[in-house]
Amino acid sequence: MRIAVIADIHGNVLALDAVLDDLRSRGGADLTVNLGDCVSGPLWPRETMERLQALNLPTVRGNHDRRVAQDTADETMWPSDRYAQERLTPAQRQALLALPLTLEIAPGVTAFHARPDHDEKYLADAIVDGQLVRAPLTAIRRRLKPLDPACRLVLCGHSHRNELIHIPGGPIIFNPGSVGCPAYDDDTPPAHVSEQGSPHARYGIVELGKDGSPSRFESIAVDYNHEAAAKQAEQAGRPEWAQALRTGFIKD
Repeated sequence: MRIAVIADIHGNVLALDAVLDDLRSRGGADLTVNLGDCVSGPLWPRETMERLQALNLPTVRGNHDRRVAQDTADETMWPSDRYAQERLTPAQRQALLALPLTLEIAPGVTAFHARPDHDEKYLADAIVDGQLVRAPLTAIRRRLKPLDPACRLVLCGHSHRNELIHIPGGPIIFNPGSVGCPAYDDDTPPAHVSEQGSPHARYGIVELGKDGSPSRFESIAVDYNHEAAAKQAEQAGRPEWAQALRTGFIKD
C-alpha cells in the first residue's frame, strides 16, 4: 500500500496543486491522507477548501481548523484564522469542525494533527531558545501513551517540520512537513518559531509492506510559484507571511 501524506496547507492552494501534480508524476498513491490545518492563512482559504472538498481525502482536524470553525470572531482570534473564517461559508466551517481528531488509515497506522489526544500540543518537539527542536525520547513516549499499543506508524503534522523517528519498541513517527506554510512565528508562551529553511511545498509518501509494516519513506520538497503566494500575503497585509513564503525563514 502506498500512502501520500499532506499536512498544514494553510490556504496555500498553489502549493497544494503543485504537490498534487508532483504526486501524479510519481504514479500517484493508493491513498492520500490530509493531516489538517487546511485553510488558515492570508492566502486562498475558500479556494483551498473547495479543492479539498472535491478530493474528499481522509482528513483529521487541526487546531486552526477548529479555530476557523468558530461561529464568531473576537479579539482572541488569530488574524490568519479570522481571514479564513470570513471567507468560508457556514457549511464549510461546519465541515472543518466535524473532522475527527484521529483516524486509523490502515491497520496499525494512525493519523492525527498534533497529538493523539490534543490538536495543538507538539508531539516530537520541544521549545529551546525560541526554536522548535527534537524533544527527548522520554517526552515523546509519554505523549504517545494514548495510542493503541498495536500502532506501528504515526502520521502527524502541526510543527511544519519534517521528521522520521523510530521509537525503540514503539511506532515510527512520520511528519511530512508543511505543504503551504514553510515558517511561522508563535507568540503563545513560550514564544517560538518553526522554520523549514526553504520555500518548497513539502509532503511525504509511505509504502507499507505485505504485512502492513512501513517499509519505505519519501520526504519530498516541491518548487512552486511561492512568489505569487508571497504577493497574496502582502496584499492581505501580512508581510511576515510573505517573508516566510519567500524564504522558509521568519527573519533574514
